[in-house]
Amino acid sequence: MDDRIRGALARGGIVDITTTGRQSGHPRRIEIAFHNIDGRVYISGMPREERRSWLANLESNPRFTLHLKNGVRADLPASARIIGDETERRQVLTDVARNWRRNDVETMVRYSPLIEVTIEDGAG
Repeated sequence: MDDRIRGALARGGIVDITTTGRQSGHPRRIEIAFHNIDGRVYISGMPREERRSWLANLESNPRFTLHLKNGVRADLPASARIIGDETERRQVLTDVARNWRRNDVETMVRYSPLIEVTIEDGAG
């Protein structure tokens, strides 16, 4: 992975991700925010009770493509680890809430999607 990609991942921001539809098998691309917290890449979303399609797709098939698009452009093969443990969710989402200037961490712990992203070896 080159330094430009490492720098972009370290900053966090807006990316696209392409997952594989769990029913259709077709690629599904969305725009979403990501965060770098203590050197780890996370994707989360705003709290809502309904399950997100992208999260259900990753539950079915954790491999996806992370598309850097602001400044540095790269399509990075990645995998997702869905974070369900409440203690880990609270720890990560406290930082996400701070990044978003939110004060409803407990609501986020209950209703926000959260994954840890692993960029595959050889990406970029």
